Amino acid sequence: MLREKKIGIIGAGNMGGALINGLIHYSGVPKKNIICADASDAQLSGIREKFGISTTRQNADAVRDADIIIYAVKPQILAGVLRETQGLLDMEKLVISVAAGISIAAMEQVLGKARRIIRVMPNVAVSVREGATAISPGGNATEMDIDLARTIFDSLGKTVVVTEGPMMDAVTGLSGSGPAYVFLMAEALSDAGVKTGLSRKDAQLLAAQTLLGAARMLVETGDHPAVLKDQVTSPGGTTIFGLHALEQGRFRAAVINAVETAARRSKELGEAVMGQFSEGGTP
Repeated sequence: MLREKKIGIIGAGNMGGALINGLIHYSGVPKKNIICADASDAQLSGIREKFGISTTRQNADAVRDADIIIYAVKPQILAGVLRETQGLLDMEKLVISVAAGISIAAMEQVLGKARRIIRVMPNVAVSVREGATAISPGGNATEMDIDLARTIFDSLGKTVVVTEGPMMDAVTGLSGSGPAYVFLMAEALSDAGVKTGLSRKDAQLLAAQTLLGAARMLVETGDHPAVLKDQVTSPGGTTIFGLHALEQGRFRAAVINAVETAARRSKELGEAVMGQFSEGGTP
């Protein structure tokens, strides 16, 4: 189904490149069915050389003949890009936005008419096909539209479908910002390994593989984290002593606070650019 669709991608940055890679190599979309638009000649040149698809500096060219248009642009410029292309959008086209913090209602206000819109929140790990992506459909999106969006982003990791509003801010705080929390933990584990005598190279490899292995166990078993934790925590052993030290440092509370704080900031940032989406707002 997706292979037969013509897809326009606006934005040739890291996210746009990851999407193109997933569509071609893992979803089987023919190169001739994809076109990418961007204002940067350098970005477009890199995309052409790497993937062999059509590119353009005109956003309208990426929208005109497409069945699916993915707006992979920063939130600050989404309103202007939507206004530029709104005349070419109708109910025959599926609109997908990856702009963080911009609600479907805000996009509909700019477009002025009913559209099939899906908002998605991926994270940086889509670059290695281990992304975590939340999909939130608008009121006019069909079940087929949702399936198409899931097919696109399942090629870059795993997806969930959530209702819009506070849930998308929660997703941003958890999985959107989450890789940074994990990188910080990896750095701390690596530092601890060096402190206890390991080389930096070995400590970093062991830390990274430990996090990767633990995450894979969670995904593949589907077990609650507490169940897996208990499996490696023997009475009076090393792990329970380490866990006790983490509890003394309020590790669990710190992680919860980080997600809540990032979720609130996501809402604030979305509200900060909402004026651009009102009638007469600055593009």
